[in-house]
Formats: sequence, structure tokens, C-alpha cells
Amino acid sequence: MAKHGLPLGIDVGGSGIKGAPVDLAKGAFAAKRQRIDTPVPSTPEAVADVIDQIVDYFDDVRGDSPIGVTIPGVVTHGVVRSAANIDKSWLDFDAEPMLEKKLGHDIVLVNDADAAGVAELHYGAAKGQKGLVIMTTLGTGIGTALIYDGELVPNSELGHLELDGYDAETRAASSVKDKEGLSYPEWATRLQRYYSHLEALLWPDLFVVGGGVSKDSEKFLPLLTLRTPIVPATLQNKAGIIGAAHLAAHHH
Repeated sequence: MAKHGLPLGIDVGGSGIKGAPVDLAKGAFAAKRQRIDTPVPSTPEAVADVIDQIVDYFDDVRGDSPIGVTIPGVVTHGVVRSAANIDKSWLDFDAEPMLEKKLGHDIVLVNDADAAGVAELHYGAAKGQKGLVIMTTLGTGIGTALIYDGELVPNSELGHLELDGYDAETRAASSVKDKEGLSYPEWATRLQRYYSHLEALLWPDLFVVGGGVSKDSEKFLPLLTLRTPIVPATLQNKAGIIGAAHLAAHHH
């Protein structure tokens, strides 16, 4: 008999793997999330073992709907095409079938920034927004999610746009701000260059800015001059799990 429980979202990051059941009506965790350190090395098999532990932990609440799993890399048709902050053995690895076999459950594998963007669209800073939303996550690098009229355009890698001869994220990610000891106004000059460029290429209706640094958004967003409204993400580090669960539950 089918089990009507809650969809699970699992967020695989460079330092931790986190998961929780999600109440999709509210866009909130339905139980306290579980976190386990990302294994070293973070090979697909080692990561799958950790995901399995988290899934087992929520065995009594999860239903039969697919489990959403985010990965810090490009994912096309279940195959991981790039590997940021996880072991390079993920490259060109057909991860979905391996995870499904390991977990005994349907899996929907998605890029982590895409999952965060979907969560902000349905439950956060971009709720109800029509047209083109560009979510950017400012962290170790710059992740992006493109959403048009509520539909995700997956695997945009706009953190890698070339700007002034540099890969944009190597100049404007929040890790670069920390590494180079930039003040918020100094960093905002670089962000201005980046967002102006994105704006000129895509003419979005809204920018949503996520990543840990977004909690200090009042120190840098007001310094930017753009045509497009730019707002901080509201779901913080819950967005990946919530977006993964949402994408899995609505997977056809």
C-alpha cells in the first residue's frame, strides 16, 4: 500500500549533508533537520552512505514520493557534469541510478542553486513573481538559478560569465571578499559590475540574492544601482532542502 508521508529534501554541500521532511503547503521543515559531515573523500559511494543514514532517520515520516537531492554541480538527466566542492569522481557520473539502488527509492537529483531558486520562488523572496527571476547565491563561488514564469531553466552557470578577463565568481564571490579583505563598499563595486552585466544580458524582473552573506544584505545591496529590483533571499540555508523536496514532489 502506498504510504502518504512527507517528501524529503537532502542538501549535499562541501562541508555537510543535511536533510529534512518538508511540509510543501507551508514551505517549512516538518521535523528538525539532520546534518552529518560530508565524508572525506566525498566520493559518490561515501556520500550515498550518508544520504542513506539521513533517509533512514526519517523512515517513519517519509512517503513514497521521490526524494530530492541537491548536488553542488551541474546535473543533466541524472548525470553530474561538474563538481564544485565535492570529489572529482562525481564528474560525468550517472548518479541517479546508483542512489536509487542504494536508497531503494526514486531520486530527483538537482543542482543546489536551482533548488534554492525554486524554494524562493514558491515560498520566499520571489513568491508570486512573474517573468524572469534570477537567483544568485554568493558563497565559495556564485551559483545561479533562472526561473521564468514559475518554470526552472536548469543548470545556468552564470557565476562563470567572463568579466574584464576574469571568471566573474573569482572576483565577486563572498569568499573572495573574505580572502582579499574587501570592505562591503569595495566588494559592492565588483557586485555592481557583475549584476549590471547580468541585467544587460537578460533583463530580469527580479534578482534574489542568497548565500550566507545575504543575512548582511543591508550592508551591500543598497550600494548597488540597477534597473532591476534586487532583494535578499528569505529562506537562508533551508532553501536547498525545501526546493529539492518541492522539485521531487512535482517531478513528472
